[in-house]
Amino acid sequence: MAQARRWEDLSPAKRRVFIVLGVLQMALLLAALIDLRRRPEDEIRGTKRVWSGVVFVNWIGPLAYFLYGRRRSP
Repeated sequence: MAQARRWEDLSPAKRRVFIVLGVLQMALLLAALIDLRRRPEDEIRGTKRVWSGVVFVNWIGPLAYFLYGRRRSP
């Protein structure tokens, strides 16, 4: 059975990659939540309540909101 890696076991380069990806994920989540709060209900496919929960699913949630959750302006 493989042993779990610890933070100390990672190289400095891998640590930086994890930190950058974590910051990007949090930024994407924050952007989705801010957009969701500011956007009127009629410009969102579905309800704000559902999308508020979906955006907390790692990477997939915020991306799904930006790609499919918002209605395009005519």
